[in-house]
Amino acid sequence: MGKILVLAEKPSVGRDLARVLNCKQNGGGYLMGPKYIVTWVLGHLVTLADPEAYDKRYKKWELELLPMLPDKMELVVIRKTAKQFNIVKGLMRRDDVDQLVIATDSGREGELVARWIMKKAGFKKPVKRLWISSQTDRAIRDGFNNLRPAKEYDNLYKSAQCRAEADWLVGLNVTRALTCKYNAQLSAGRVQTPTLAMVIERENEIKRFVPKDYWTIEADVKGLISGISRNEITEKRRGLDVPGTLILHWRDKKGQTRVFDREYADKIVNKVKGQDGKVVEVLKEAKSEPVPLAYDLTELQRDANRIFGYSAKKTLSIMQKLYESHKLVTYPRTDSRYITEDIVPTLLERLKSIAVGPYAAAAKELIKNKPNITRRFVDNSKVTDHHAIIPTEQYVSLGSLDKDERNIYDLIVKRFIAVMSRPFEYEQTTIRVEAAGEQFYAKGKIVKSLGWKSIYKGLPDSDVQDLEERDQVLPDIKKGAALCIGSIKAVNRKTKPPARYTEATLLSGMENPGKFVGDKELREILDNASGLGTPATRADIIEKLFDSFYMERDGKEIVPTSKGMQLINLVPEDLKSPELTAKWERQLTGISRGKVSAAEFISEMKKYASRLVSNVIASSVSYRHDNITREKCPECGKYLLDVKGKKGKMLVCSDRECRYRRNVSQLSNARCPECHKKMELRGEGENKTFYCICGYREKLESFKKRKSERVSSRDVRNFLKQQESGEPINTALAEALKKLKL
Repeated sequence: MGKILVLAEKPSVGRDLARVLNCKQNGGGYLMGPKYIVTWVLGHLVTLADPEAYDKRYKKWELELLPMLPDKMELVVIRKTAKQFNIVKGLMRRDDVDQLVIATDSGREGELVARWIMKKAGFKKPVKRLWISSQTDRAIRDGFNNLRPAKEYDNLYKSAQCRAEADWLVGLNVTRALTCKYNAQLSAGRVQTPTLAMVIERENEIKRFVPKDYWTIEADVKGLISGISRNEITEKRRGLDVPGTLILHWRDKKGQTRVFDREYADKIVNKVKGQDGKVVEVLKEAKSEPVPLAYDLTELQRDANRIFGYSAKKTLSIMQKLYESHKLVTYPRTDSRYITEDIVPTLLERLKSIAVGPYAAAAKELIKNKPNITRRFVDNSKVTDHHAIIPTEQYVSLGSLDKDERNIYDLIVKRFIAVMSRPFEYEQTTIRVEAAGEQFYAKGKIVKSLGWKSIYKGLPDSDVQDLEERDQVLPDIKKGAALCIGSIKAVNRKTKPPARYTEATLLSGMENPGKFVGDKELREILDNASGLGTPATRADIIEKLFDSFYMERDGKEIVPTSKGMQLINLVPEDLKSPELTAKWERQLTGISRGKVSAAEFISEMKKYASRLVSNVIASSVSYRHDNITREKCPECGKYLLDVKGKKGKMLVCSDRECRYRRNVSQLSNARCPECHKKMELRGEGENKTFYCICGYREKLESFKKRKSERVSSRDVRNFLKQQESGEPINTALAEALKKLKL
């Protein structure tokens, strides 16, 4: 009986599969056992050929040679991973291999990775598909017991191939057209360009914004004319971060709290001043807030950026480690926030696996009282390739995780517990007061059951209430009570411009770009699809926009550069809108379901690419480097550009064909000893110096020396413990600590 070749997407995944399949013999690039041979790829080993593979003239970037429209797209082996491709190809051609199992990531891109390798290697033997959502031993065994015929995924492969070829035709042609016409390193694409357009449109909204003055009217209550005293009101509010008296907010008949006419605001204040108020309504409502949805990758990246300041790419990298190395979470590159019914029987075991450390009490409580399973968590109709990100059944050792891994794991576990907890329940009380014919309100909330919110005690809340609508702890006031109103004032505020994008909010915009699309059908397609990019690619798209100097980070905020703003004026209008992605997605989904012809789609894309190139060539818009310096490139003599990179400032040659670049400064993690802000490192060699915005400067060598002489607080605590225990101490640490006055 012949052997079965298993093709995994990464070495770490391959080793996991090999262990479960009893493959112990190391062949160098693969592991072999009695029945299976497990090998792996390193992401894509094969890709679409560069333009020069079709015509040697394409080695030179010239407008006259565009558009590039190959009759048939060719595949080439990626040079840096050619060795592993040859190993895989050799295994596929072994006489004793009579079957292949595709075990690459379960999704459109994973299917493409495997099929392109099979095609390039000429593999013609029977093929089956492994489709799993986690890398635990149980999931792997269950998956191999339920292998699917590879033919079921043929259309998925066709749609993936069409997407790749269309991106080649459009992206490479437009990028070359822009770069050649303007002699600048410019690029455009179906996903990155509308993403950049979103950032620039937000910046334009901010620049166009003109703040307006408005007034809110607030009155404080000294007490009831009868029944309750000011002291009782104050006592009920003691310890809260709000004024020590009951605050009433004015509203007009339409419910608006803002007044844009100062005279009108003053008129209301003067009208009510010195008057008593009467409670005309006390409305008490029992309310509940349902549990949050489980995490998909984009939502997890948003929270990680908001809470920890992690970039989308960093969060994905951490997730891959938790998934592949630690095996603690399910497949990360998912766009679903639900699980399927077949996962429900495993939930108790997953809860047992996380019942450690800070999660023990909450997890054991759920195990004891049974998880609250609702349609907000379990819904087969809302799961396509992969379900939501949840913990696996693998028992966790929190000590084995580094700080970043622990932070991300903490988010996932807490959300997992939260989605199976009870709703947050409270009683909302609204008091309506009438004074001199004007209406005033106060809102209060009494928590009945924290429910899922008990999991998030101490975690920053994203839903911070506006100061104008703050809930208060209300005294027990009855309808008809007369209130003694103290001071009343009109508080001046200004309208605020829309906030700049952060990575968290940009991810949201990419995931839900429908508001930028006028056509209802296309908007629905984008809403039902993954939006711009996929959960797996959005992080790289954002990083590419930073690396191309189209936008830069200012703290957490994203700010477009002059280069980025000029690019948006140069690219064809079609590429600026998410509508293009919606139109493609409609056809690609049809291809994956066997309802649309792949050949017709590619034919349309060739015509579209030709049209875009013509638009670029015909454009009369100009481009100029407005960040050019007077320093010349040491390699080609052209002037250098001053750009702000991901890690600091650098000088880059203005000639697109010259690759010269030099770091000028970088923002370090070193903290200023005077103001404790991060310092910038400038200079080269012995002249490297830290600079702080407060004016502090320090040579790198001096900084290193100061740090080497410093003893950490942990070392001090350990030293004191050893002293107390009477153990002999004879270390370099002890010598250093002798100098301290402990």
